[in-house]
Amino acid sequence: MSVSRHFVLAAGGTGGHMMPAHALAAELVARGHHVALVTDERGARIPGLFEDVPVHILPAGRITGNPLSWPSGLRAIWSGRRMALRLYDAFEPAAVIGFGGYPAFPALSAAHAAGIPTAVHEQNAVLGRVNRLVANRVQAIATAYPDIKRIAARNLVKVHLVGNPVREDVLALRERPYPLLDADGVFRVLVIGGSQGATILSDVVPDGLAMLPEALRRRLQVTQQCRVEDIDAVRARYQKLGIPADLATYMTDIPERLAWTHLVIGRAGASTIAELTAAGRPAILIPLPSATDDHQTENVREMVAAGGARAIRQDRFTPVELAKQMQKLGLDPQGLTNAARAARNCGRPRATADLADLVESLGRTPVVDGLRANDWAPSPRLAGATA
Repeated sequence: MSVSRHFVLAAGGTGGHMMPAHALAAELVARGHHVALVTDERGARIPGLFEDVPVHILPAGRITGNPLSWPSGLRAIWSGRRMALRLYDAFEPAAVIGFGGYPAFPALSAAHAAGIPTAVHEQNAVLGRVNRLVANRVQAIATAYPDIKRIAARNLVKVHLVGNPVREDVLALRERPYPLLDADGVFRVLVIGGSQGATILSDVVPDGLAMLPEALRRRLQVTQQCRVEDIDAVRARYQKLGIPADLATYMTDIPERLAWTHLVIGRAGASTIAELTAAGRPAILIPLPSATDDHQTENVREMVAAGGARAIRQDRFTPVELAKQMQKLGLDPQGLTNAARAARNCGRPRATADLADLVESLGRTPVVDGLRANDWAPSPRLAGATA
């Protein structure tokens, strides 16, 4: 008999943390479970996520290198911990799953205090700060890469390689062939820089494409994500070059755009790489050097080693270097097809299901659907509750 249980997912308010949490929530709900989300104000504002799941906003204190921030940070963490304990008393979760980010810490700390089993999912190739803080006490550490940095040897026994969950509409691209690219056909390039774009891509990509041989440049069709402050200048630059370009500050239809893209130029965030490898799309990736623990440089290693991507350090990402790489790729359709296949081979299409299996293996005695589950009616998007 299928047994329903309650699970709490805790994620910091960035897309990199929220997207895999959202994918897991959908899978657990589809399996008949009840799910609640703990996040911060930023996470609650991301559109299209957790629309049918109760969302609870907890204070997310940060302990920075500045001692003056410690008292307020500790007070926020303690307040969030008490709020989480009240949630658990009402919701009775079988397990609490953290996805990194500061809001996950008080939620996991409260779960430990309440004796509730916990696990974390690490999206990057370097174990994040919050996940490092709780690694000794969780029952399982789910990872997206086979080689994870900054994880203590004593915790390796807890590691389960599952991959990074992606949206179903991206995963569906895995069953579609890489778009045909012949020697004279349109060469479609997608430039993405994270949820808000990246100024360096706006600065370098148009100038790099301008350096390509005219025959190759005339074949280009560009879709690019730009910051609001950059978009007009980038549009004018492409118009001057005569390169068809569709520019936007935010793209809600990435799966559709990936479907016809031959090459992606972008950052090396965990969600970007997960979607590229799920869909099987080759890329030129520029790791963000300021990313915590330089995790984007680590993220890209597997895909580069397999032949599915080329990585360029930001300090070497110049129009000349980009033009050199673009010319090699644009004049070798078979090489691009091979790179697409290599990228696809790095994908882990069962990531969501495998993570859900791991989560279901945790937990206390299940709560049978219809006992307390149907009587519990949480207030959606609980914000500002008293501590």
